[in-house]
Amino acid sequence: MAGKQEIRTTAGAPPIGAYSQGLVVGDFLYTSGMGPLDPATGEVAGDDVAAQTHRTMRNLGAVLEARGLTFDDVVKATVHLQNLKEDFAAFNEVYQSYFTRPYPVRTTVGSDLMDILVEIDFVAYAGR
Repeated sequence: MAGKQEIRTTAGAPPIGAYSQGLVVGDFLYTSGMGPLDPATGEVAGDDVAAQTHRTMRNLGAVLEARGLTFDDVVKATVHLQNLKEDFAAFNEVYQSYFTRPYPVRTTVGSDLMDILVEIDFVAYAGR
């Protein structure tokens, strides 16, 4: 497909399957769903949703930065929480600290995740 550019960075969690960390298509950057994997060790970082959300946001921030973007460029987030009811407040407090108003639109759902508590993907505006 013409016009599709892969974004890769060693500063964020590496893919553990057949997917890209991010793709730029047209004026938008789409990230894969990322979790709390430490890019240096490949291990899950943190035992609670707050610590795992911080690591996940840093992983996503690395992909944004690789394209010259920031959290201010994010327009949409999709969030999966292993324990939606129990962890939403702690997740939201950490998540909110990465953004300024107006916040991106967001969908947050409960999901059966593979030994992690949070997974997030972004759509960011990359046009100038």
